[in-house]
Amino acid sequence: MTAPLKLAVVGHTNVGKTSLLRTLTRDAGFGEVSHRPSTTRHVEGARLSVDGEPLLELFDTPGLEDAIALLDYLERLDRPGERLDGPARLARFLDGAEARQRFEQEAKVLRQLLLCDAGLYVIDAREPVLAKYRDELAVLAGCGKPLLPVLNFVQAPGVRENEWREAMARLGLHALVRFDTVAPPIDGERRLYESLALMLEHARSRLHRLIEHHQAQGQARHEAGARLIADLLLDVAATRHGVSADPERERLAIGELHQAVRAREQRCVEALLRLYAFRPGDAVAADLPLSEGRWGDDLFNPETLRQLGVRVGSGMAAGAAAGAGVDLLVGGITLGAAALIGALAGGGAQTARHYGERLLGKLKGQRELTVDDAVLRLLALRQRQLLKALAARGHAATDAIRLETPQDKAWREERLPEPLLRARAHPTWSSLTPRARLDDADRTRALDALTRAILDD
Repeated sequence: MTAPLKLAVVGHTNVGKTSLLRTLTRDAGFGEVSHRPSTTRHVEGARLSVDGEPLLELFDTPGLEDAIALLDYLERLDRPGERLDGPARLARFLDGAEARQRFEQEAKVLRQLLLCDAGLYVIDAREPVLAKYRDELAVLAGCGKPLLPVLNFVQAPGVRENEWREAMARLGLHALVRFDTVAPPIDGERRLYESLALMLEHARSRLHRLIEHHQAQGQARHEAGARLIADLLLDVAATRHGVSADPERERLAIGELHQAVRAREQRCVEALLRLYAFRPGDAVAADLPLSEGRWGDDLFNPETLRQLGVRVGSGMAAGAAAGAGVDLLVGGITLGAAALIGALAGGGAQTARHYGERLLGKLKGQRELTVDDAVLRLLALRQRQLLKALAARGHAATDAIRLETPQDKAWREERLPEPLLRARAHPTWSSLTPRARLDDADRTRALDALTRAILDD
């Protein structure tokens, strides 16, 4: 088995080295990320493998803090008549007392880079190109290892990308990668590994294998996320709750259905966060905030529907005209006076005309509650928006995801996909319904079709 490629992640203190490791390893818990300088004090490593074979080892190193003084010290190490090359000069430095005292942190970085095949030099592209950074590169160049500059925070305002590109070119570093660890580009990893492959010919096959693996994993995650959303939508579309024609029981049944749908959406949110290896508190929506991973704004609030552009239907309960603040929550048989009671309690009901009096007669006093189309649309918009945001999020991000109003006319205005319309007639397709049959072959086919529809969008 070929030995894995070894990369040292190096650079000034507080430029995002640990953040880069978190994003490349998809491990939000790797190391410690902080705005405080010198957070990383020791070398930490991570390994990337494909099918059990280690292909790449990444080493997080402490920040370089005093390169100006170190470079001056190194230049005085040559004895009379000597002209040491970089590695020989660094070897003398690392054997000396200063490497264990004044320049202890720098020595840790240099020892690790000397043990690696190459280094990733992380740059905070918001910073001006100062002398200390040039001196850092001069010190690191003494290791005799290839260095690939990585421009971090390139999505931030006030970025100085052109200044850094010019500075790197003047130092002979013409290969440079833009990789924002908070919001990495979709092809960011591929570009980084391809640039390394050009510098490290012997590692080309390992790096290309890693690229192919990451692309396949990304596609698999996206498809799995779409399936989680499709499963949620089928569950909610198919659910059907019977209730006696009693105002108090109707009010309680509406409240129970609210809670069941809210909890089902929450399970989908948690599953998507796990799928993308994020923590419960990593997502907060601008208008739909998640508090410690929970959706804060009520799914059934009509203002939530309005903000996401979902049109409110005309079958609202009578209480709306009286300013009772009816939530568009459930459809079903016309509930009459019970609808106003539910509205006053914070939850209303909308009629599902497609059942009408025919079903009411069959039920002989029993009424059914089903979730309205508008709520299904809202669920789809929220979850698809979250899926998109997670796919574009770096694991170094410390701020919560901000979700804005989606520009998704299909789910807001067009006819719902056929599998959801079919689910209305199959209450056993819903995990929210007693005696559910989630392994039903027809449900599986509907789930497959709805997943494809979500992916096609």
